[in-house]
Amino acid sequence: MNERKVKLELKGIHHTFPGKKQQVAVLSDLSLHVDEGEFVSLIGPSGSGKSTLFHIIGGLLAPDTGEVWLDGVHVTGRKGLISYMPQQPALFPWRSIEANVALSQEVAGEARSAALAKAREWLPRVGLGGYEQELPHVLSGGMQQRVSFLRALLGPQELMCLDEPFGSLDALTRQSMQTWLLNIWEQNKRSILFITHSIEEALFLSDRIYVLSNKPARVIEELAVPFPRPRQETVTVQPVFHELRQHIQDLLRQEMRS
Repeated sequence: MNERKVKLELKGIHHTFPGKKQQVAVLSDLSLHVDEGEFVSLIGPSGSGKSTLFHIIGGLLAPDTGEVWLDGVHVTGRKGLISYMPQQPALFPWRSIEANVALSQEVAGEARSAALAKAREWLPRVGLGGYEQELPHVLSGGMQQRVSFLRALLGPQELMCLDEPFGSLDALTRQSMQTWLLNIWEQNKRSILFITHSIEEALFLSDRIYVLSNKPARVIEELAVPFPRPRQETVTVQPVFHELRQHIQDLLRQEMRS
């Protein structure tokens, strides 16, 4: 059986921010990897530096120490190498839905006509056919998140970093979006690093999960998720699902008490 190639590797990332009286450590000797075609989640206490880690991966912040490697190349501090989906859809209100989707391709140098053609091809596939010319304000929150994800998916970068994209949605919409994301991802198998505060979401979506400590964040445990793909919602009622959820919950509670 062929082993997957490593898409992203973080080596010993340490980062601090200036505080009023002293430096505040946010990340501490943090190392992890995402393989090609793998879905990996990060879960940890609020304020533990997960979004800061994404900024370092994307080259927006330089770590104090440590390295970012992508496809075996040292890329620390380089921008434009990942596809990023933020917590909010971040759609331009004056651009049509298809123009918002095309944006990542245009920024990467694709001709506008070709980018729009690809957006029009994909929008019906994600349940947004007929909305191509509409403005974002006519869409529900879940539909806007589909647009945001599709924009990230159609960018040329192979690694997608998703920063808690469903956190602001109601429970039913969030569950629907998780299933939708899984179906779309399983057709494409892009490499994904996913931030979430939901243990159930991480277990349902992921191949592996990194559990992070309180700030300064470090990896306290790496878990392989044992459920086969394509993944069905029925895994959420299996005893091992509940056992893993309880285990992760116990780890996080220990961190909150420490």
